Amino acid sequence: MATGDDRRCPAAFAADGGGDGESATAIEDLPADVLALVLRRLDGASLAALGCACAAFRGLAADPDAWRALCLARWPSLRDVPPVDHKGHRQLFADAFPFPFPAAAAAVPAPSSAVPAGACSLPTRLVSAVDLYHGGACIMSRVVETDAASGWFLGAPFRVDALVQEGFSAPKPITPADLSLSWVLIDPATGRAVNASSRRPVSVDRRWLTGETVVRFAVVLGGGVALDAAVTCDERFGHITEVSLRIEDGEGGGVSGRDGLAVVAAAMAGARQGRGAEAAARLRYEEFVKGRAARKERKARLEGIVDLCCSGVGAAAFLGFLVMLTFR
Repeated sequence: MATGDDRRCPAAFAADGGGDGESATAIEDLPADVLALVLRRLDGASLAALGCACAAFRGLAADPDAWRALCLARWPSLRDVPPVDHKGHRQLFADAFPFPFPAAAAAVPAPSSAVPAGACSLPTRLVSAVDLYHGGACIMSRVVETDAASGWFLGAPFRVDALVQEGFSAPKPITPADLSLSWVLIDPATGRAVNASSRRPVSVDRRWLTGETVVRFAVVLGGGVALDAAVTCDERFGHITEVSLRIEDGEGGGVSGRDGLAVVAAAMAGARQGRGAEAAARLRYEEFVKGRAARKERKARLEGIVDLCCSGVGAAAFLGFLVMLTFR
C-alpha cells in the first residue's frame, strides 16, 4: 500500500467538521470487509476505473475475490469451468467482457487460407461458458468442453453445441426480444478468452412451416467472417431446442474447424472494443448480411451469363451440324 501523500486520494472520505481541526479519514481507515462489500457492488468498468484513480485504490481494485465474484455474477456457468492456467479473473473479465475488435482482413485468417495441422498457435481444447437469459432471468447455464485437436473437428465445419436434441422448456412463453445470450470461449492452455456472442439478438428468423424461431447473437469479425451464436426455440410453448455456435464466411458457408480455430485464436489475441460496441453489433451484422446477399446476387448473375453463353455455343454448334448435313 502506498504511503505519504499517495495514500490520500481525491475521493477519500474526509471529516471536515467545519474546519475545527478534526483529522481527515482516508479510505484505508475503513474496515477491509466494508471496502470489499463496496467493491463487489461495482461493475467491471467501474472497478477498473477505480484502480486508476490513485495508488491507494490500485491495490483495492486488484482484489482477486472481488473480480471472481464479478465474473461469477455475470457468467454463472464459470462455476462449472475446470481450473485453467489463466492470469486471474481480472484478466478473464478484460478478455471476455468487451467485444473483439473487427480486425482488418489481413489480421484475421480468411477461411480459404491454409493453416498447418501442427500449428502450435491454435487451441487444442476449447471451453465454452454459455449463459442464456430470458427477461433477465437465467434459464440455462452450461459449460461445454471441445476437443479441438481431433481430425474430425479440424476437417468438419466449425460448430459447438451447448444444447441439442434434449432441449428444455422455459417457465413461460419465449419472447425473442427478451432473450440474451453470453457465450465465452476460453483456451485453457493460455487462459485467453473471447466474447463470441452479441448478448442481444441481432436477427430473428421465424420458420413458419415448423413453428420454430432462430434468434441470432452474431459477432462480425474482420476478414469476412462472423461468430454466429444461435438459439432455436418455439415461442408458443417456451421450448428451447438448440443453442449452438458456428463460424460462417461472407458467402454464408461454414468455416472448417481448422480455419475456425485460427479465427478464434486471432480474436483472442487481438484488440477489444470500447463502449457502444454492443449497440453497434446489430448494425454491423446487418451490413454483413447485405454484403453476403450482394455477393450471392453477383454470383448468380455471373452463373446466368455463363449458362447463357454455353447455351448459345451449344445452339450454334447444333445449327452448324444441321447445315453440314443439309449440304452433304
